[in-house]
Amino acid sequence: MDPIILLISFIMTLAFLAFGIGSVSLERFKIIGTIVLVFFTTGFLFNAAAVLLMVLLIPSSLLSTNGLIMFSSFTIMLVDTVWVWARYLKNGIDSDVSKGIVLYTKIAFLVWVLNYLWGIVLLIWI
Repeated sequence: MDPIILLISFIMTLAFLAFGIGSVSLERFKIIGTIVLVFFTTGFLFNAAAVLLMVLLIPSSLLSTNGLIMFSSFTIMLVDTVWVWARYLKNGIDSDVSKGIVLYTKIAFLVWVLNYLWGIVLLIWI
């Protein structure tokens, strides 16, 4: 397997783990604490780095199925991260979250997991 694809896959796995920890923490405690902010932001940054590497190092993958999956995952995570940060900036640390944020985070993580798994399947076949 191409080392660039392995690097991007590793970075996406780190994003998956960070976003997962942040999502589960948000769902479990229903507050926006330091852990949620750190893991959402870390997951987003890893995801952004993976997308950036893919765009810069493998330009032909932009319109591929795997590229579209990565961009959709990035968009989902971007919306969730911005929403959590906006709520934090408005209400401060340890603020309660609405049912809407919790529901969106659950759905976003489910879609993100499906995209992640589908991306793995595509990488195996490349």
